[in-house]
Amino acid sequence: MIYPHIIAHRCGGALTPENTLAGLRLAKRLGCRGVEFDAMLAADGVPVLIHDETLERTTSGRGRVADASSAELARLDAGGRHHPAFAVEPVPTLDEALRLCAALGLWANVEIKPAAGQEAETGRVVARHAAAAQGKLMLSSFSSAALCAAVREAAQLPRALLVEAIPLDWRQRMAEAGALALHSSARALTVEVMAEVREAGFPLACYTVNRRDDAERLFAMGVSAVFTDRPDLWLSSEM
Repeated sequence: MIYPHIIAHRCGGALTPENTLAGLRLAKRLGCRGVEFDAMLAADGVPVLIHDETLERTTSGRGRVADASSAELARLDAGGRHHPAFAVEPVPTLDEALRLCAALGLWANVEIKPAAGQEAETGRVVARHAAAAQGKLMLSSFSSAALCAAVREAAQLPRALLVEAIPLDWRQRMAEAGALALHSSARALTVEVMAEVREAGFPLACYTVNRRDDAERLFAMGVSAVFTDRPDLWLSSEM
């Protein structure tokens, strides 16, 4: 499995509103080859790009994402809280994001981000939409149930298990989720665990790395890719 070395986390959310089309466009202008974003189901079953189960932190709305239709979400301001210059930025659908990634030539990591109780349904629906998209992408999730549902819906799509610290039973958990790669926090990664993952033949990508020296240390350990909020730090580098 080939990763871009530098992946814009939530579309590069320190520079633009997270999980927005504006973020995808800026990532491309900065020279990124890969982006990551979150997909959650709206009330009408349409997957949209948002991280939280509630709307207040990143949008002009209030309440639960799962209680609003995709049309209602599209009318919210998903950019003004980041900066007034982005005040007209909407909550995009997953289909809109994947079409733009294909048009821009961006590799995409779609994180399946289910609301509580919607793990299997979110995995199934996101996988179905992803399988219909053009371009190169992979699915990831902290939810094993979501990944298992994604396997049943679109077994051809590559998948990664998301964890904070890599657990002792990581091989078993990956097998149960049908995962082909592992994504973990950079903070808890050790040389010994990295060696185990490499010897087993699995790619490992780390989040969220916002310093070049930290990324260089991780690459020296054998990490395949890093997720960053600051893709501008690599403007002069191969991404």
